[in-house]
Amino acid sequence: MPKNRNAFSSDASAALRAWGRRTASRAVHRGWRWVQRAGAVTAEHPGPYRFRRIGPATRLAFPLGTVFGERWIELGDHCIIGEQVTLTAGMMPGLDLGPDPVLRLGNGVVLGRGSHVVASQPVTFGDDVFCGPYVYVTSDNHSYDDPHQPIGRQWPRSAPVSIGSGSWLGTGAVILPGARLGRNVVVAAGAVVRGEVPDHTVVAGAPAKVVRRWEKATGWVPPLRTAPPVPIPSEMTAEQLRALAEPTPPDGS
Repeated sequence: MPKNRNAFSSDASAALRAWGRRTASRAVHRGWRWVQRAGAVTAEHPGPYRFRRIGPATRLAFPLGTVFGERWIELGDHCIIGEQVTLTAGMMPGLDLGPDPVLRLGNGVVLGRGSHVVASQPVTFGDDVFCGPYVYVTSDNHSYDDPHQPIGRQWPRSAPVSIGSGSWLGTGAVILPGARLGRNVVVAAGAVVRGEVPDHTVVAGAPAKVVRRWEKATGWVPPLRTAPPVPIPSEMTAEQLRALAEPTPPDGS
């Protein structure tokens, strides 16, 4: 009998510990979601940041990355800025960059988690530019002209950057000083882009090169390997979507 009582006591203790862990886990996640909602930056709730402009329905997720030079940063309408995104105007805080904006995001821009946009020269995103996570866009690049000075102490080379409306920048893409991307440009994941990229092209590699382009007379060159996806009809219900996703039996029934 004492042995049974000890087993019961051990089981009850284990159950109590498990309940405590579940309760603590739920509390932590609820608390973190509250912190994320409270810490998000919007035009109505800018927190400590004083951007030159934050458009309506634009939201910077919490936690933010490094942010400074907000007086020279304009964020358009309906932008989504992911967690840990760095937005900086100027090479360091506290500089006077003049009367004009330095970093401008158009309407509907999406910056994925962990992306960096660093601007001391004008950096401009057109409307509806979508970026995957960990994209790096900069107007500044280290110089190494003097072999006797540490590279990090040498004055960088800088040039304006522009990214055309409707473009897509894949995960880990790097956009270097002086890059000028046209409209609806696709930058492949991990590509390193410099120079001018024409409208309606796909670039890939390091350094990035054009691997596909769209021509009015012939369409995509080289041709796309798959047919374009068919949009889901707006009137389709969730039940119909689930039915389409179910595998078809071998006999077709």
